[in-house]
Amino acid sequence: MKPIPGPPPTPISALQRAQDRLSFLYLERCVVHRDGNALTATDDRGVVHIPAATVGALLLGPGTNVTHQAMVLMAESGSTCVWVGEQGVRYYAHGRTLTNSSRLLEAQAALVSNQNSRLRVAREMYAMRFPGEDVSALTMQQLRGREGARVRKAYRDASEEFGVEWTKRDYRPDDFSGSDPVNMALSSATTSLYGVCHAVIVALGCAPGLGFVHTGHARSFVFDVADLYKAEIAIPVAFRVARDQEPDDIPAETRRAVRDAIVSQDLLARCARDVRRLLVGDQGETADDAPDWDVIYLWDRTGTKIVGGQNFSDDAPW
Repeated sequence: MKPIPGPPPTPISALQRAQDRLSFLYLERCVVHRDGNALTATDDRGVVHIPAATVGALLLGPGTNVTHQAMVLMAESGSTCVWVGEQGVRYYAHGRTLTNSSRLLEAQAALVSNQNSRLRVAREMYAMRFPGEDVSALTMQQLRGREGARVRKAYRDASEEFGVEWTKRDYRPDDFSGSDPVNMALSSATTSLYGVCHAVIVALGCAPGLGFVHTGHARSFVFDVADLYKAEIAIPVAFRVARDQEPDDIPAETRRAVRDAIVSQDLLARCARDVRRLLVGDQGETADDAPDWDVIYLWDRTGTKIVGGQNFSDDAPW
């Protein structure tokens, strides 16, 4: 057999955990290629080398050309590669996970498939947004109403704090520049936050589409998780940028400001802990999701783990 060309892929066990990576990196109007285990971004100003295994989400904007080898490296590194539209308002794809274990995915599927457990997790998510309040007896309709009031208050408070006029949320994915500066900043901030949360979710091996509060969308769980931090990170960043920057500079400055907030508030580590805790409870704080990296088990109705890769026939010829 001929050897596979190129450098061998990095073992999954050697990759950085999701919470130890950079939050995200935005590229546009450049050629993305591979040089060993680093990505390269080339434009008329030169070449930049980017260690692929240190990036959580790579956001690829307009005018970006990506080679096959670059995408192979992203997949091998467990990084999320995101194609975004003009000004970064659309999401398209992601790479492989950082774990071979399906432990969190199975827990997520079991919880979302039962109405009682789904409601419990949804209440826990709302409780994280309302510290000190008891939401254990509230219906989903009551929780949605309380969340709506909380977000409106967050907009009003940010408007007063930063001196930026606020009327309403005006999201225009097909006409980004048609919004006012603060809505442009909010769209950029939330898109960046979605990318980071999506990166953590898929890196942990969870399903982005199996949401508890949101449903019916391929990124329902991403929206669930991002909403835990939106009022804390995206809203104040957007209002501050809208106050300080010219409209043409808002998208880039917002992404940089979100990146800095994510780093300063250690959001990747928090997000990974929160997802684990929501899905597997107290085990999520310390449990290793993949103690047996390359072991494939067979299902048995008794719940016993049966190691695969062997013939169970009494007269197996091999």
